[in-house]
Amino acid sequence: MDVLLGRGRVPASSSIDAETLNRFFADKVEKVRSNTSGASPPTFSRVRPGVSLVAFSPLTIDDVITAVHRLPDKSSAADPIPTNVLKQVIDLVAPFICELINRSLKAGQFPDVFRHAFVTPVVKKTGLDATNASSYRPIYNLSVLSKLLERLVVRQLMDYLTSADLLPTLQSGFRAAHSTETAVLRVLSDILLAVDSGDVAALIFLDLSAAFHTVDHDILLQRLQTTFGINDVAYRWIRSYLTGRTQCVRHGNKKSSVTRLTCGVPQGSVLGPM
Repeated sequence: MDVLLGRGRVPASSSIDAETLNRFFADKVEKVRSNTSGASPPTFSRVRPGVSLVAFSPLTIDDVITAVHRLPDKSSAADPIPTNVLKQVIDLVAPFICELINRSLKAGQFPDVFRHAFVTPVVKKTGLDATNASSYRPIYNLSVLSKLLERLVVRQLMDYLTSADLLPTLQSGFRAAHSTETAVLRVLSDILLAVDSGDVAALIFLDLSAAFHTVDHDILLQRLQTTFGINDVAYRWIRSYLTGRTQCVRHGNKKSSVTRLTCGVPQGSVLGPM
């Protein structure tokens, strides 16, 4: 259980069933989306002429072997073999994995088998009522091969965004040499400069409920195309990655019914946060 939940996490109570949790997670997303359904249409800035990513480059067997050895030693119910075993046999299976990944990138198609996630419910924090569905948050267990494919795509995507200077200057999340620390230092610097100049400084924190789960696919895809210049095969691959996903909740030895997802990016994934 430590492999799935991580040490220190509180597992779900036997007094609540997988179907109840699955319905709660789905209803929460629908409620947030319905509350924002009247929002104004988004606007999109346009990428500079000539800046575009139309396809991902094919990978080599060495790329795959190196990426596998860098994987964290975590496994989930979605994995046919544990990650540490995969690392031991990667020299033998790397040609086949490489072929699978390159076919996926060339066709602009994310493999169907990677689009299903097992959800493990965990209590948000100690002291909450473990019999109440609202006390839980979902932990997504995705296939290690799915995450491997994502890691290799993220590397190419980040190289493109960085070389084309498309990342926001003040973005600290999900980029190399940036972190919570760099964000805090920037905010602190701005506050100190304002105070030193005799101005009044106010700091506002914004927390978005179910932010990962409520991302609108159409808006995201249009922004990727219009603002970031992602087109053709690369665009089709990301669209395939986002859409047609399903999930079910695993609780003990029971599973809920399968829910088809119409929005959101996979939490617990590698590409999703980016």
